[in-house]
Amino acid sequence: MSESKLGNLLKTVDGGWSHLKFRTKRRLGWLDPLQVLTYFGFGTTRQVYFRGRVLEEKGITGACEDDSIWHNFKQMVRRFSSDEIPGATVEIVFQGVSKRAKTDHEGFFEMTLTPKRPIDPTQLWHDVRVELIKPKHPQQTRPVLTTGHILIPPDQAEFGVISDIDDTVVQTTATSLIKMLRIVMFSNAHTRLPFEGVSEFYRALQAGASGNAKNPIFYVSSSPWNLYDLLIDFFRIQNIPAGPLMLQDYGLEPGQWIYAGHDKHKLAQIERILTTFPDLPFILIGDSGQEDPEIYREVVYQYPGRILAIYIRDVTLEKRQKAILTVAEGLREDGVEMVLVKDTHLAMEHAAKNGFIGASVHTPKS
Repeated sequence: MSESKLGNLLKTVDGGWSHLKFRTKRRLGWLDPLQVLTYFGFGTTRQVYFRGRVLEEKGITGACEDDSIWHNFKQMVRRFSSDEIPGATVEIVFQGVSKRAKTDHEGFFEMTLTPKRPIDPTQLWHDVRVELIKPKHPQQTRPVLTTGHILIPPDQAEFGVISDIDDTVVQTTATSLIKMLRIVMFSNAHTRLPFEGVSEFYRALQAGASGNAKNPIFYVSSSPWNLYDLLIDFFRIQNIPAGPLMLQDYGLEPGQWIYAGHDKHKLAQIERILTTFPDLPFILIGDSGQEDPEIYREVVYQYPGRILAIYIRDVTLEKRQKAILTVAEGLREDGVEMVLVKDTHLAMEHAAKNGFIGASVHTPKS
């Protein structure tokens, strides 16, 4: 059986199970309250992209610094045991446009909208209203409403930033599966650790050379969508600028299995961002633990003249450094500098020297 046929079969089986489970729980009165999760959207004044998910509520609460590892583990289990609502209808209202969408077999919905009203060209974030139209929960008498947010780069934006997350922003040790799983399963948004100086660096990049650029920042990662709320809380707690998260959907179909299609996923999401904003140059940030240097090299080749610089956090052994330096040498010939750094301080120095951030921005001590 070919991979495409196997994928379609598994998708049909997974979808059938989701519909059966939902109908059975509703008939037996076991259905938990419903909720709409919204993910940060993005776009231009001409068209925006928006995504979300309809699920049963699982009682996931905000993290506290003194939460026990057992509490963190239970919260994580709830995230990964989410009960999706397939075939649900949601209505999205944004800048004079109202549009409905249906969820797929995993409860996800996505759409593009064309705003009818003028959008403030000086603001980075814009609100969007989302309401669950159906199904109706028998015990929920009030409408299921939520407010989402869409990023549109303002006129004063100087460039955009595309950043990896694991071992680039947050310490994950993704090069070791056991250590990574221990951190993911037993920590929370308070106890997960950022790399020193990340908050200052990313806020400086968002401010740009002018100090008021409101440059957009996008986070592209192979982490699953189940971790979305944890990552958003982590950014907020650590004072790291918010931005659309382009995460990965794990499932039964080929290309959704864990660690499958890592390169393809990241490259596709970066291409989506670059084609959405064709007039905006970008800075790329990643780490040496996986294939970020090679992925970013491909981006430079496919989009000549669009990449201002690449920063790679060095988190690997010397044998990996040689391959990265070879990539960097090739990119230098194409006029793009890939900087391999041990700490954020060095990246900030380079960014200030090249006029990406203000020269007076305070940099953390090494």
